[in-house]
Amino acid sequence: MQNVKQIWQETAKRLEKVYDSREAENISYLLLEDVFKISRADILTEIDKSVLEDKLENLIRRLLKKEPIQHVTGVADFYGRKFQISPGALIPRPETEELCDVIIKENKQTNLRILDVGVGSGCISVTLNLELKSKVYGVDISDEAIEIANQNATSLKSSATFLKSDVLSEELPEKDLDILVSNPPYIPMREKVEMSGNVLEYEPALALFVPNDDPILFYKRISKLGLKSLKKEGKLYFEIHENYGKQVTDFLKAVGYLDVILYQDMQGKDRMVSAVRV
Repeated sequence: MQNVKQIWQETAKRLEKVYDSREAENISYLLLEDVFKISRADILTEIDKSVLEDKLENLIRRLLKKEPIQHVTGVADFYGRKFQISPGALIPRPETEELCDVIIKENKQTNLRILDVGVGSGCISVTLNLELKSKVYGVDISDEAIEIANQNATSLKSSATFLKSDVLSEELPEKDLDILVSNPPYIPMREKVEMSGNVLEYEPALALFVPNDDPILFYKRISKLGLKSLKKEGKLYFEIHENYGKQVTDFLKAVGYLDVILYQDMQGKDRMVSAVRV
């Protein structure tokens, strides 16, 4: 019988057909860790374990079709926690972790009132609820997203609460907010041709794309709603498309927000915006 290290090495080697060697090794680690609960320490110390080889074979076939590792394992790491993932919600991205980190570092108080628009997996809502020890509400138009967000809140012992709502046609369900945050759809339809097939095939289009003629429509709508729902000096935070930082910040200034700040992500791309309601 193979030991776990051999299985990890062989799995990584097979995945090199579609990934570079470093990424293949990391995906092989995640596969064994998140599906079979075999730690990296177990792998590196060559502890013998009985692995369900048939199941592993099926998972490898899915990876060779470029299905995201998070969909294969059903788990994604986000801000030090493991979130359940399903095809009905976007896989949490490192850029969104950076957004949460900015909010957490800039808001040291507890017992804040926070609303997250477009919750997806619930990663922002749950993280802010647990890290800031505050009341967090979340809305999303997708029933599947609400379901997975609720599952994550339950499994991670978060009190964040979620409600189905269409932000483009409905008012926000909460007032007197200290923080309004959103990572809304922001990719123009024309950019589909530039995107990798695994994103287009496995991620929900509803959470990704906006019309070519109005790529910042969600930011315009949410910022206007924020003028009615945020407290005086309440804060608005957005994750944005790297190409639309100026458009978003100019709009926020035009409708009356102050202290508008554009942040770069770790790759130096415009990725986040904050503003204060007066």
